[in-house]
Amino acid sequence: MDLLHTLFYFIVAISVLVSFHEFGHFWVARRAGVKVLRFSVGFGKILWSYQKNPGATEYAVSAIPLGGYVKMVDEREGEVKDEDLPYAFNRQPLSARIAIVAAGPIFNLVLAVALFWSVLVIGETGMKPILGAVEQGTLAAAAGFAEGDEIVSIDDKETPTWNEAMNVLISSVLDGEQNIKIAVKSSDDQQAVRTLKLTDKDTENPDVLYQRLGFKPWSPKLQPIIGRVLPDSAASAAGLKQGDLILSADGISIKDWMQWVAYVKSHANVKINLEIERDGLRLPIIIVPRGVLVDNNTEGKVGASVYIPEELMKSVSVEYSLSPLAAIPVAFETTYNYSVSSLKMIAKMVIGKASVENLSGPISIAQYAGQSATMGLVPFLKYMALISVSLGVLNLLPIPVLDGGHLLFFALEAIKGRPVSERVQIFFQQIGIALLVSLMALAMFLDVGRLFP
Repeated sequence: MDLLHTLFYFIVAISVLVSFHEFGHFWVARRAGVKVLRFSVGFGKILWSYQKNPGATEYAVSAIPLGGYVKMVDEREGEVKDEDLPYAFNRQPLSARIAIVAAGPIFNLVLAVALFWSVLVIGETGMKPILGAVEQGTLAAAAGFAEGDEIVSIDDKETPTWNEAMNVLISSVLDGEQNIKIAVKSSDDQQAVRTLKLTDKDTENPDVLYQRLGFKPWSPKLQPIIGRVLPDSAASAAGLKQGDLILSADGISIKDWMQWVAYVKSHANVKINLEIERDGLRLPIIIVPRGVLVDNNTEGKVGASVYIPEELMKSVSVEYSLSPLAAIPVAFETTYNYSVSSLKMIAKMVIGKASVENLSGPISIAQYAGQSATMGLVPFLKYMALISVSLGVLNLLPIPVLDGGHLLFFALEAIKGRPVSERVQIFFQQIGIALLVSLMALAMFLDVGRLFP
């Protein structure tokens, strides 16, 4: 059931995002005067189709629900009837061809804006950006931050939730800012502005950036009671349930949740004999934490969150939403920030300043789809917005086969005054295919490594 749940939401997300991308090509092509033969949601065998008349566009639903495609009249794709030649893609002005190709990724970015706008208007409950213990030697400690400080704004941008605060902070760091002004409210309600000072050395390795910054959310001392159990997790496989109180692990008494977390981290892929209390009864349970690679170290994870009493949750949570009008510029800004951050991360991976471990393959993306859908509508919409940004940015990269590669050829055509020869295009497209296949294979390898460390 968990696998079906994950696959269902993965297919929903990818189908919507890729079909919207293809709709961008379709919509602009029609308005540019190009004849579109078919617009299909999905690939492979056609299951259903509609065509108003023999000369009109065929709308189809195909068997493989992982995206879609647009088939236009194009002499490079096959023989074209004489009456259709004026409507062939390859015979359109350069400006029209550029608009048609660019429309796909642009539509993905527009969709991301719409999804982020929806999230902002619907609203979400987040944790207040209150700092936990600040370790010595971190940039936060050097700036004078202390446990209990609540982040109010970063460079005059309000940060009502922890996630919002960290997103703004990381974006500011990746933008190259070296003096970041952070307004805080201390535990005794005193206002202050602290300056986070960075150097180029601090940002040259994104893999350890978060650890170097030293910002961790405040965490109260909680009893080791199981809250939500993730599907397809070690906790689920062991039979742990919400409300279970962990009494001991391998005979060691567990006093609080953080002690349990530390014990799990140090026992990756190692059997742990638990004693729990459930409905007043003591029960033995065996659990094997799954090893996950974190900062080049393998840590154990069981896939279960802590139970937080409702009163405590209310005291540290905040409802965050905007009016439909106020959400518009914020949605554009959020999409822009994620786009820029994605480009910078890609650039750092290319020049070797970021690990390829940052790559996510289809398995990881599918898992995120299932997890976000389990958490609710808003997390799933936010997940789709992030993937839509990634699709838009990646497709604009100047790699042959991708939309950005075609745009590169169009740019060369504009400079030379004539199209790049088909022989040259085919040669570089073969290189592009080889590069993409290699990246997909690497991402899949990393995904499998995360599943079986």
